[in-house]
Amino acid sequence: MMRGRMSVPEWLGYIKEVRALSPNTVRGYARSLSTLANAETATKEEVEAWWRTRTHLAVTSRVVDLAAVRSYYKWMLRFGHRNDDPTLRIDAPRLPRGLPRPVSRADFQRLLAATDGDSRRAIAIGAYTGMRVSEAAVLDWADIDTEMRRVRISGKGQKTRLVGLSPLLLDAIGPPVRGNVVAAGGHPYTADTLQRKVNRAIRAAGVDATYHQLRHRFGTVALAATGNLLAVSRAMGHSSPTTTAIYAATSDADLDVIAEAVAR
Repeated sequence: MMRGRMSVPEWLGYIKEVRALSPNTVRGYARSLSTLANAETATKEEVEAWWRTRTHLAVTSRVVDLAAVRSYYKWMLRFGHRNDDPTLRIDAPRLPRGLPRPVSRADFQRLLAATDGDSRRAIAIGAYTGMRVSEAAVLDWADIDTEMRRVRISGKGQKTRLVGLSPLLLDAIGPPVRGNVVAAGGHPYTADTLQRKVNRAIRAAGVDATYHQLRHRFGTVALAATGNLLAVSRAMGHSSPTTTAIYAATSDADLDVIAEAVAR
């Protein structure tokens, strides 16, 4: 059923070296798995009993715990250390959807001033087009029409969409070359590698944010400027305008009116 107690160190090496997870994620996964006794040989009932002991934790902690344990058993199955997945009957807890936290204008300008090269191009792409990091990583100059001022984005599910090309974005990513945009014609980054690189650059600039919050900025500013939920939904590649509606909470001009009224 399993191949000795070396499976845990082997798995940690795999997620570090092959899957290229960050050191913090690897340490977090190791801590989560250490809470499950005899993980290598645990039965379905024992894993489910362990899961019930985690109910007092915050939802985010439980999500990380289950992700770690599931990753471990998925690896065990793949490499023949086990022939079953004891987490099969466990349902992942739902994370509550909070309001987006967009990067502020001041912080965005600070990032542009403090970064250069690939990181600066990726930051500009995220803020000016709302691209996901996976979309920014593969953006090619062939997808940019400088005459029509449009950027063609290859998104989830092989769906493509168009967004406008701001002169500020063109200035930040130019001059045009052949090949990948972020890497200035070089070999494209993987999404995970680009995300880690950009997030490190953001922290180094003294800004408490992530790449994804640049996308939040795009959605918030776009909806505040246009009020057009459908257009912003299309630009962001959302499958439903319901997803885009979360940006209305942070771009609602009526909140300013209310604030002014109660201050009188």
